Amino acid sequence: MKEKLIDLFFKYEIAFVTDKEPLGAIIGHGLDIILYVEKPYPPLLRRTGYPSSPRAREALEVQIRELMDLAVLRKVGHNEQVEVTTPVIITWQNGKSMMVGDVRALKAYTIPDRYPIPRIHETLAHSSQAKLITAIDALKGFHQNVLTDNSKKLPRIIVHCGIFEYLRIPFGINNTPSHFQRMMNPIFHEELSEAWLIIYNDDIITCSETWDSHLSRPERVLQKIVLVNIKISLKKCHFAYSELKGLGHVVSARSLGIDKNKVAAVLSKPMPQTKKEMNSFLGFSGYYRQHIKYFSRIAKSLYELCDQQTVYEMTEERVKAYEELKNSLTNAPFLLIPDWKLPFKLYIDS
Repeated sequence: MKEKLIDLFFKYEIAFVTDKEPLGAIIGHGLDIILYVEKPYPPLLRRTGYPSSPRAREALEVQIRELMDLAVLRKVGHNEQVEVTTPVIITWQNGKSMMVGDVRALKAYTIPDRYPIPRIHETLAHSSQAKLITAIDALKGFHQNVLTDNSKKLPRIIVHCGIFEYLRIPFGINNTPSHFQRMMNPIFHEELSEAWLIIYNDDIITCSETWDSHLSRPERVLQKIVLVNIKISLKKCHFAYSELKGLGHVVSARSLGIDKNKVAAVLSKPMPQTKKEMNSFLGFSGYYRQHIKYFSRIAKSLYELCDQQTVYEMTEERVKAYEELKNSLTNAPFLLIPDWKLPFKLYIDS
């Protein structure tokens, strides 16, 4: 089996990133950012750059050069008209820097795209009969999607060394997940209809019951990946696993669990001190609500705490609810995924 997988990699080596071609450009319609407002745009969309330290400036310059080398960014000329600018900040995590655009104003004026995003638990439930799972990662998936010519002028960033224009979709703007799903669904329509393929953002997962089908199915996916010029990272791909971590879960044949590493990172933080922090915790907990018995009942007082009219105060009842949710996440059970081909029986507790 290992030799056959290696043969498959060599057959479709054009699908994988290389030093010469580190990023793809998906063939198809680019993301069109449509605003509620018309020109002249309101002052909120024309921002000035934030002050930054020498360390942050150096990190910004490095990341901008990297994105320009990848054809994700280009520098705006001095004679070009600039109507929208977004400031950026540098965040640090584990000693590594990340450039983040403050796109709150742009998001506030962007008309939302209502194209449906798959429900995670329903999607993963389709893997109930899978004995083998393969996860294919589209490297920097959003950066592999282009912007339309009109939209390139909107998420421009302003920094100490000039104004730069995104040629590909940047992180953080509205409608990116919907656009990516809209692009991918027609490409893999046949595979999705056969219910062995899962696509969620830039994660592509194939599910199979036998070794034979598990060779043919990833090959079908790779064929279309090459056709539309998606580039994938071999280092981040996982082929023919019986159990796999993905989308914050641990997926295996007939069961679905919580990725404990994801949970540990959140639960190691101190108790929320603001409504924003509590909303973030509830959003994380709610993502796993199917694994938490009586979730809505436990979380009720914490949701009430986040109401605009409520003063933020962690009463004894709310502290107890918070600790109960943390404990439930820590000890969350694996859920058995039903076989949808068999009849269901409903027992009513009268």
